[in-house]
Amino acid sequence: MHDLIIRGGTLVDGTGAPRFTADIAINNGRITAIGNDLGEASEVLDATGLVVTPGFVDIHTHYDGQATWDDLLEPSSGHGVTTVVAGNCGVGFAPVRPGKEEWLVQLMEGVEDIPGTALHEGISWGWESFPEYLDVLDSRTYAIDIATYVGHGPIRAYVMGDRGARNEPATPEDIAGMKQLVTEAIAAGAIGFSSSRTLNHKARDGEPVPGTFAAEDELNGLADGVCDAGGGLFEIAPQGLEFEAEVFLGEVDLLSRIALRTGLPVTFAMLQNERNPDSWRLALDKVDATNAAGGNMRPQIAARPFGMMIGWANNNPFTKRPTVVDLVSRLDGEALRAELRKPEVKAAVLSETDLPSDESIQFDGLGPFLQLMLDKIYSMGDTPNYEPSADNTVAALAATHGVDPLEMAYDLLNTAEGNAFLMLPFFNYVGGTQDAIYEMLQHPATVSGLSDGGAHCRMICDASIPTYVLSHWARDREGLKLTLEQAVKCQTHDTAEVVGFHDRGTIAVGLRADINIIDMDTLDLEYPRAVDDLPAGGRRLMQAAHGYVATIVNGEITRRNGADTGARPGRLVRSAH
Repeated sequence: MHDLIIRGGTLVDGTGAPRFTADIAINNGRITAIGNDLGEASEVLDATGLVVTPGFVDIHTHYDGQATWDDLLEPSSGHGVTTVVAGNCGVGFAPVRPGKEEWLVQLMEGVEDIPGTALHEGISWGWESFPEYLDVLDSRTYAIDIATYVGHGPIRAYVMGDRGARNEPATPEDIAGMKQLVTEAIAAGAIGFSSSRTLNHKARDGEPVPGTFAAEDELNGLADGVCDAGGGLFEIAPQGLEFEAEVFLGEVDLLSRIALRTGLPVTFAMLQNERNPDSWRLALDKVDATNAAGGNMRPQIAARPFGMMIGWANNNPFTKRPTVVDLVSRLDGEALRAELRKPEVKAAVLSETDLPSDESIQFDGLGPFLQLMLDKIYSMGDTPNYEPSADNTVAALAATHGVDPLEMAYDLLNTAEGNAFLMLPFFNYVGGTQDAIYEMLQHPATVSGLSDGGAHCRMICDASIPTYVLSHWARDREGLKLTLEQAVKCQTHDTAEVVGFHDRGTIAVGLRADINIIDMDTLDLEYPRAVDDLPAGGRRLMQAAHGYVATIVNGEITRRNGADTGARPGRLVRSAH
């Protein structure tokens, strides 16, 4: 008598091998048999006509704070994700010297756009060292598993104090102290070390994240700290990612030297930008050369355009118009959207001048900025289309309809009863196509990541990317697309392998029973919606998915038809090192 049998499903096992039909038997959280006529079970899930995949492993999230108060870890857990990795981009909440908690909160708030009030309200702290932080996570249960890097920012500030926070050069003594903390963190179970060098990552006080300008000897010392504990993944968000091709490629060279010197697997964010649209190809040439020489470089890519969502519930071109400011102060939800749909309100808003922006408030001037970007902001249609054509920019639609672009933006925001969103892609959409993403996904060294689950709460909901990879890349896209086998492998086997999780990521006897049962015919995404459910009423965007018949974590069904079952089999995953 088995604990659970999944019967009659089409197995896409995560290895990239062709799909096949078979049953799966599960006992004590493990897959114990794959085949036919496997006997009886306490529960049987009929997967006839459905696709059965490994659970998705999302290696780029920011649930560092949320994991201390939330056992569901949404939005990721609603998109077939069964393991998340936090601690990316060099930010996190450990180690922390007593009294410096506020500084780490404003660092996370600035870099990852997570409401500081939510972090203050939600985090109960109770640790100083990174091993103590892991112990706090280890004391909790979750709907899915969570692992984490140790971040450069907290370590630099812990060892160097204000000098570290101000990005002053590290002395040999500083480097030795940071190296020791990295070794301690990896030995305690961190899956690796992360740092950020991109100038886009700034704390709430405007300072670049600590480590942004770290010299090569500092990075070498930190990498050696990972090696001393047995190894782990070395992650960097590189400089030049935004525009400067020469700077970006220089960063890739730096990471290549670290990879070849240490033997560590090295991952870095890689995106296509408009100013240097082919720099990612040059980076891949360097990656190929490094890997051919014995290194292990794994660029981390985003499987859809990387930017921001624009809607009434979050950022939009009208946030500084007096009428909108007044309405938002008094109304929310449907009541706000209903007012904004009134013709007299529209006329008032379009006739007004923007109020001055408060530079002390993050993104306060975003509305006027968005007014200048209407030739790059896209309508996504009645359902979220992340690959709209060039004639769907706000400016192009305005020309077609013979109206002012700002009026066109207002009308588009009011479609779907005010629930629609517009898309402003900063990266991965040069020429209005995702063909570059297709090439990135096809490269053998790349790994799908950059969802930022739990971060940029009011701008994006890219935690839904795993669903998008299946629905868009393996089913809906016209022209270049992935096979279903490729779409599953790139976010199961490949992502698990790069972080050193060899007990998951494929459907095989003896491995963890982290599994999705998916109706590919109905798999789809809704538009994001704003909910004020973070601690202290903090706002975030959530995006629902349809088509997940069941998600299983460690042998327990955590979701049925998209609904949380209340099961909490997820735990902290400590690295094997």
